Amino acid sequence: MKKRLLPLILFAFIFSCGNDDDVPQTEDAVCNTPTSIQATTVGIDNADISWSDANINATYSIEYGVTGFTLGSGTTVTSSQTNISLTGLTDNTTYQVYIKAICSASNESANANAISFTTAPPRVVAEFLPNLSDLNLFSGDLSDLTPSQYVFEYDLITPLFSDYSSKQRLVALPDGTKMTPNGENMPDFPDNTLIAKTFYYNVDDRDTSLGKTIIETRILLKKNGVWEMGDYVWNNAQTDAVLDNTGSNVAISYIDSDGDTQNVGYKIPSSADCIACHEISSTKTPLGPKLRNLNANNQIQDLIANNYLETIDASSITPLPKWDDDSGTYTIAERSRAYMDVNCATCHRDGGSCESESTLRLPYELDFALTQIFERRLDIDTRMQSYVPNYSMPQIGTTMVHSEGYNLVRSYLNSL
Repeated sequence: MKKRLLPLILFAFIFSCGNDDDVPQTEDAVCNTPTSIQATTVGIDNADISWSDANINATYSIEYGVTGFTLGSGTTVTSSQTNISLTGLTDNTTYQVYIKAICSASNESANANAISFTTAPPRVVAEFLPNLSDLNLFSGDLSDLTPSQYVFEYDLITPLFSDYSSKQRLVALPDGTKMTPNGENMPDFPDNTLIAKTFYYNVDDRDTSLGKTIIETRILLKKNGVWEMGDYVWNNAQTDAVLDNTGSNVAISYIDSDGDTQNVGYKIPSSADCIACHEISSTKTPLGPKLRNLNANNQIQDLIANNYLETIDASSITPLPKWDDDSGTYTIAERSRAYMDVNCATCHRDGGSCESESTLRLPYELDFALTQIFERRLDIDTRMQSYVPNYSMPQIGTTMVHSEGYNLVRSYLNSL
């Protein structure tokens, strides 16, 4: 009997010690929810999404839609990797993304907590379209004048006087391009550059939070090496501006920094007015953003750092004197010459609109002996001391005497 039991016991022992892994599983393992979801790159109409996952050989269901959409109503795509590129999105829009793991046909995880991302705004359109809003220069409400992320805002050391209006100056370059320095003068701009200057008055200069009245946005576009000009006139509701090159007059009332109410018969220039100033030797050109007039407050360095300007040593560019800096940094002659360079030299120069009408030459860099300032000092004083249409200087772009500018120039002329 014992001899018969021994083989049976040995067989039972061997069977019981077999590989437990060979026993079929009766239930699926838990399917883990993806973690660490993030939008790694977000563009105008696309976004790259990545995540982490502890599951083995899982696939993933990604559902996305505009923020606030109901699960099941969004767009669903799948991926076998822990990343995916979403395309065909709408610019300047916030999206939500849900992701779940699918471990088998009958086993999937819960949706991970949604993540959100906002696509980039549309790029600036370098074309003369009917409405300013069509150009994508600004983000948010147009009247806030918040620049698009694709433009840079700049200031000038000595700006042009325009009836005490405030100005916002912007430049938009084509993607992947830069300005090329040209010494201290105007840099070379790539084709499809857009330059914008918006003119406005604060309701009260003592408190800018009270708002502003925007009048016009002047645009320069460079196409095939040639600059084109256009003007957008703002509507009364301040919701948009319309392309209008005919010229007009606008009545403006505002409170100045002294608390006095000022009334201005602001003149919006016609296309002919713009050409008179912006055309030198029969070639249209920008006037303001010369590097010497930008070289303050680290603007040159910032342009280089943000890939708007090819590298140049800013210390090699002599800044234009600040016309109203009476601290003693500049002489009265330097300040006056800088003022006349910006406000008068566009016409009073070789190739300017006054070339054949006047011997006066006013570029800042021109040697004094060649300017005729001394010889024409009485004429300069007469034409600046009062406003007479078609006689006072400058003839275009202003409708009043710039008292502070005139007092500076007059003091300079009297010192000669």
